[in-house]
Order: sequence, then C-alpha cells, then structure tokens
Amino acid sequence: MTRSPRNYRRPKMVVIGGGTGLPVILRSLHKQNADITAIVTVADDGGSSGAIRNYVNVVPPGDIRNVLVALSNLPQLYLDIFQYRFNSDDSFLGGHAIGNLIIAALSEMRSGIFDAVQELSSMMRIDGHVYPASDDPLVLNAHFSDGTEIAGEAEITAAGKSIDRVWVTPADPTHAEPQAVQAVIAAIMDADTVVLGPGSLFTSILPNLMISNVGQAVRQTKADVTYVCNIMTQKGETEHFTDADHVRVLAHHLGGQFVNTVLVNTEPVPPDYLDHQKYDEYLVQVEHDFKGLRGLGCRVISDNFLSLHDRGVFHDGDKVAQELLNLAFQPHD
Repeated sequence: MTRSPRNYRRPKMVVIGGGTGLPVILRSLHKQNADITAIVTVADDGGSSGAIRNYVNVVPPGDIRNVLVALSNLPQLYLDIFQYRFNSDDSFLGGHAIGNLIIAALSEMRSGIFDAVQELSSMMRIDGHVYPASDDPLVLNAHFSDGTEIAGEAEITAAGKSIDRVWVTPADPTHAEPQAVQAVIAAIMDADTVVLGPGSLFTSILPNLMISNVGQAVRQTKADVTYVCNIMTQKGETEHFTDADHVRVLAHHLGGQFVNTVLVNTEPVPPDYLDHQKYDEYLVQVEHDFKGLRGLGCRVISDNFLSLHDRGVFHDGDKVAQELLNLAFQPHD
C-alpha cells in the first residue's frame, strides 16, 4: 500500500464507542497504518452478550469480539471461525458466537476482562490495542424527560421515551464506582486524535464517557476530539436530533463543550433504499445545523461519507479514516 511521506510517524488514534459502526472505522484506520487504541463499551446487555452475562459474571463480549476481528492480522478463515454464530435451533448454543464464548472463558481464567482481552489480542495478532472501558460489567441507566428511570441498555432503547441523561453503575452493587484502568487514560492523554463514534449516542458512546476518569481524560487531553455523527436518527435515542443536538448532549453529560471537530455526511440517502424491517432502529437522516455546530465552537468537516450496501446505510470507512488521519497530523493547541 502506498503511503505519503508524512506517515513516517504512525498517528496515535484512540477510538471510543461500541456497536456495529466502530469496527468499520477501525478496519479502515488499520489499513492506513494508524497506531490504534480502541476503547470499547462494556454496558451491552442484549443478544448473545447479554445471555452470557446472565450466566457468567463477565463483561458482555460482543462489541469487543467485533473490534478484535477488525484489528486482527490472522488469516480470514480463523476470523470466520471466531465470528461463527451457532444456529438458533441449537437449544444449548443457539445464537452464541464462538468468539463470545472464548472471551468469556478467558475472562474467568484471568479473573477479569482487561487481562483476558490483552492475552487474546496477542493470540489474534492485533495491530494496536483493544481496551475494555472497564474491567467490571456495567449497567447503563437512563433518566427520561418524563421523570422516569430505567436500567439496562435494551430496556432503555425499547422504552420509546425521550432520554434526558444516562449514567453507569457496577453490575455488582458491592463494587466501587466504575473506573477505567490506567492504560485507557494514558492512551487518551497521549493521543493525536480521540474519535467518538460512529455509534449509538446514548448506548454506545456515552456509556464509556460516563466512567468518571474516562470522561475527565477526554475533556483534558490535548488531542483533537472528533465526533463522527451518525447518518440516521435512531428510534428510542435520537429521534428528531440535528447534528448539533448530538454535540449538545455530549457537552451536557460531561459538564461542558469538549468536541473540537464533527464529521458530517451530506449525501442524501436514496428514497426507499433503507430496509426498515432489517434495520428497524433507524428512522430518518440526521438534519444539519451547521450554524449550531459553529456556535458550539466545532470545526465541521462535511462530505459524502455514505456507503450503501445490503439495503443499509453506513459510513464509508475509508473516507472517514482519511479525514481522521488528516486531523491527526494537524498541530493542536
């Protein structure tokens, strides 16, 4: 692969989030030879991850599994095996991904998810670092605009209410306030660029930032903090949101505006393209409020970042990665 002469130094990129959007960006940054640290949410309670968490007291492994695959240099066959999900008609293993079971086993063997993921990273020849945001399972909590509160990621999105704020608590109530290990904080403070998203605002990005020392590090780092805004609004989370509304919510949760740059897709999604049955959480495209973003002190990078396939709407990882690399090489205050 041809790289420009400026890339004699690998830019240090910290990407924070979870969900399906995160691996897309990580794969593209990996191809571009960035020095990547992925900080992954541990508050997921749905699907195979949730079922494993209910039976085994470990951090839900699904997002971590997908990130490991995105950064692995193993042959594709090995990655396909790691990602394989058993058929749903198997009464014992139905719906479980092999990688989730391996992560759960290593977590028990090493008495914690953080050390387990570091060992698995070595086994999978990871180029970079994959850090769970916390070594303990966390529960996501939400306070809604009607005054009610709910615990649990799946329950929050299913409530269909306007979310006012979210926070995390230990799954084990006897544990202390959630904290990230020092390696997570050091990576954020030493980064050239800290990337938030793409991903669900309230259930993939904010659960990481609500860990107090992670949120504090993101506010204090000298790195450019870039928010990759979602292309579509999300049912039960960001209905009727503009891109500026996303940034306001982030600032509200961390007690002040800290996002330096926002990447915004300006390419329209073709009418009737999105399969709303398959992607039932997506509603309409996020509306633009460039004046609002500039009023928040954000630099706005807008372009066609759209990738359409499988009747779904996604970010073009290569285009986003190139913009992130450009930012990493720019001087910061």
